[in-house]
Amino acid sequence: MSSAILKEIEAALGLPVKAISPLSGGSVGEVYKAQLLDDRTIVAKVDNDREQQLTLEGFMLRYLADESQLPVPEVLFSNSGLLLLEFLPGRSTFSPGAQKCAADLLANLHGIKAPGFGFERDTLLGGLHQPNPWASSWLDFFRDNRLTFMGKMALEAGRLPVDIFNRLMHLCEKLNDWLEEPDHPSLIHGDAWAGNILANGDEITGFLDPAIYFADPEIELAFTSLFGTFGDAFFHRYREIGPIKPGFMELRRHIYNLYPLLVHVRLFGGSYISSVEQTLRRFGY
Repeated sequence: MSSAILKEIEAALGLPVKAISPLSGGSVGEVYKAQLLDDRTIVAKVDNDREQQLTLEGFMLRYLADESQLPVPEVLFSNSGLLLLEFLPGRSTFSPGAQKCAADLLANLHGIKAPGFGFERDTLLGGLHQPNPWASSWLDFFRDNRLTFMGKMALEAGRLPVDIFNRLMHLCEKLNDWLEEPDHPSLIHGDAWAGNILANGDEITGFLDPAIYFADPEIELAFTSLFGTFGDAFFHRYREIGPIKPGFMELRRHIYNLYPLLVHVRLFGGSYISSVEQTLRRFGY
């Protein structure tokens, strides 16, 4: 970390930094753990390119803090090049009790409604642009602003083969064969995988790096199953709070997980391409 950034941290908080060390994680810039003179520990995210991504992350965390009961780190300072956050304890391993706690928290979040699907501004997922124009139809929003948008990004980046993109577009034409309009738009975290969730024993202590918008909550539930973040304890508890319609595990979650898979294709290519292709084949494309 440069001395200029260190001075900016100290000026923002009004306290000297006693110690600082790098942390792993984060899709934008560099991440550090810093101990202040008063022995508080904070997280500092630094973006030397100053492309407003940290400003947007700070906005999303403040939105969740103001509008929901989801535990998120307090934003201590935010601008285009520096985001200072409360340090939350915990690890990304989840006991059955922690999974039940996560189900309670996400079900509560999903109870927050909006008049339409999308959000008041575009957001980010994995450092990538996530468009959120308001829409009255979830199927239209998901087709245009998730599958088609990210498929084109992956194609234009040279990561997604043209033939697989074309097959994806054919599936997009038939989404209503498998998906239905939800009862209402629900606020979602948007990137709820193990690396963005912290637990201490049976308690969830924090959700990090949000990618918020109003959606069908099934897209969030699907993502928690993609990389094995949560299992039976989570889904059993979520169903106790509110039903999940039949066909989710067998069919719909695979369509919803095309979106994060396409994000991973855009970022990394590799085996994620075959995962997209397998899903397309599952549905006859």
